Amino acid sequence: MPLHAISTAHKAQILAEALPYIRSFHGKTFIIKYGGNAMIDPALKAAFGRDVALLQLVGMHPVVVHGGGPQISDLLDKMGVKSEFRRGMRVTDEKTMNVVEMVLGELNQEIVGLINQYGGKAVGLNGQDGHFIHAKKMLLPPEGDESEAVDIGLVGDIERIDAEIIELLQSKSFIPVVMPIGVDATGQAYNINADVVAGKLAETLKAEKLILMTNTPGVLDKQGRLIGGLTGNEIEALFKDGTIHGGMLPKLASALSAIKNGVKCAHVMDGRVPNALLLEVLTNEGVGTAIRSDDGPHFLADTRRYFAGS
Repeated sequence: MPLHAISTAHKAQILAEALPYIRSFHGKTFIIKYGGNAMIDPALKAAFGRDVALLQLVGMHPVVVHGGGPQISDLLDKMGVKSEFRRGMRVTDEKTMNVVEMVLGELNQEIVGLINQYGGKAVGLNGQDGHFIHAKKMLLPPEGDESEAVDIGLVGDIERIDAEIIELLQSKSFIPVVMPIGVDATGQAYNINADVVAGKLAETLKAEKLILMTNTPGVLDKQGRLIGGLTGNEIEALFKDGTIHGGMLPKLASALSAIKNGVKCAHVMDGRVPNALLLEVLTNEGVGTAIRSDDGPHFLADTRRYFAGS
């Protein structure tokens, strides 16, 4: 068989495989946390913009929440300011907060432009717009030898999200692109971890999926092997034995909260894989680690997908 015929047949197979997912997810909301290398590599950035636009054009409702950790750290380094992290959270003083807001604002407009370039209809949002992300100061609970809660500066936790502005944009076929800044009742802005914002937004909107893009293949066990699927109880066990640490802590804490509060499935996936988003949403195998509630469908023995749906 000629090579071009093989290629054509393979393309047809991929399109046919995507059809049931397009039908199943039509009109459903996906919260996509965009971060890691996918935000740095030009080819991966273009692929992400195209993938999000495609999901909208086939009838799904993507909402993007983006981080900006590497870019923020790079600018702070150039300013001679050392980045400090506690349990995966950036310690944020006033100078750092100014950098965070500036960098996130620039990234937000870049992401909006990328999606629109490929036929999507994206609109940038700051959590301060309409005061829709209500925040409060975050204090980390004491651990180990610590006797008091740990103050990490202008880092916020979410009290609630008012979803009306998101729902209005979705009703007009726009793709919201949210930067993770919240504000308290006094008007003080807070830096909020993008995984936390994505998870809480998924809960608020009762999203079909929460997708967390990162720089690892997914959730890894102690031997560094990919775990294809996890339940809530299994995640809690991984917290307790120290398998989950560092930047993966807020990701899986958000995923765990989401699946316990109405989100059907969460995914931690490798944003370094080209077209990872389409592979996750529209193919049988997907990419990374899938997470379901303990009373949800069980994993198939030979795949990371589930009985009774994806």
